[in-house]
Amino acid sequence: MNIVGRQLEADGFEFMAINSKPKKDPQYVCLKEKILHFIVVRNVTFPDNPNEYDEALMQKVKNHADKFEAKTYFAGVGLSNASDQNLPVYLNEEYIVEYQGLIEI
Repeated sequence: MNIVGRQLEADGFEFMAINSKPKKDPQYVCLKEKILHFIVVRNVTFPDNPNEYDEALMQKVKNHADKFEAKTYFAGVGLSNASDQNLPVYLNEEYIVEYQGLIEI
């Protein structure tokens, strides 16, 4: 979430709500240029594709966002161990981030 949050902030989004609880969507509700944005964040580990998302979940979030005339986005973040992508990502060790940006739903 920190990776996506820093990018949103750099892109001029104003945070209205942040939710880091597991299974509670969306993670970010933001305002930019007077438009509300709902953003779902998911992280995956190598070799999973961070740009693939649960279509049913995203449609549910989009239906909810539509009630507020908000845009809906998915932000997938891939993480892998920097020394060996087949090893888990460990706290306080280097890692590789694969993040392509927001995917509009």
